[in-house]
Amino acid sequence: MAAERQVLIVTGAGGGMGKAIIQEQLEKGNIVVGLDLSVASLTDLAQDTLQCFEVNVLQEERVNDICKQVFEKYGRIDGLVNALGIAQAATPIEQVTMDEWNRLMDVNVKTLFITTKAVVSYMKERQKGSIVTIASISAVRPRPGLQAYIASKGAAESFARGMAIELAPFQIRVNTIHPGPADTQMLGQFAAQGADIEQTKQSVFVQSVPLGRLVNPSDIAGAVSYLLSNEASMVTGTTLHVDGGRGL
Repeated sequence: MAAERQVLIVTGAGGGMGKAIIQEQLEKGNIVVGLDLSVASLTDLAQDTLQCFEVNVLQEERVNDICKQVFEKYGRIDGLVNALGIAQAATPIEQVTMDEWNRLMDVNVKTLFITTKAVVSYMKERQKGSIVTIASISAVRPRPGLQAYIASKGAAESFARGMAIELAPFQIRVNTIHPGPADTQMLGQFAAQGADIEQTKQSVFVQSVPLGRLVNPSDIAGAVSYLLSNEASMVTGTTLHVDGGRGL
């Protein structure tokens, strides 16, 4: 008997990791709803089982409305993947503005509260669900100048652990993935202002990975698939490092 297709919501859908996650889930036959400010990068994935919304995930009412639409259409929400995130250019703390700090916290942390709050009632109704948050290995293996980003990803991991224990009685699993330096457009945004991005990728990021290469978005997509699957039915409150050994 074929496995029942899952209904999944993925934030950060238009980014490199988000797209890879969505592509793999579509290939598995699942129904995917992608959320991002822009979903133009997903046009080549267009099919009946993919629905995209161009939305600011900080707009709580809009996110709630989308989740309600998804539940009314499919009768369930099986999984949420929080792949939305922004980077911080390496900057000494005395040069970081309050606006920059608040923006990182809003996008990298507040959105997790909004999306998780929006889906849990539907998951509780079915006594089943899986939530996966993409954080960062920097939360446990920091680099200089990324203090606001690191704080936001540490908060993301802690929030996931807090939700894991709260939602366990409802059979809702909550886990985190810590990617290492990933081969996406976002990686270049961590370079200091004026730095040679390609040179920084090679001399700083690739050299920091013991396995000797950047993480591919497909590496993260595979980890997400595992955490969403029944094979991970006893995995909750954990943090999976997909970092090529960067965290060692």
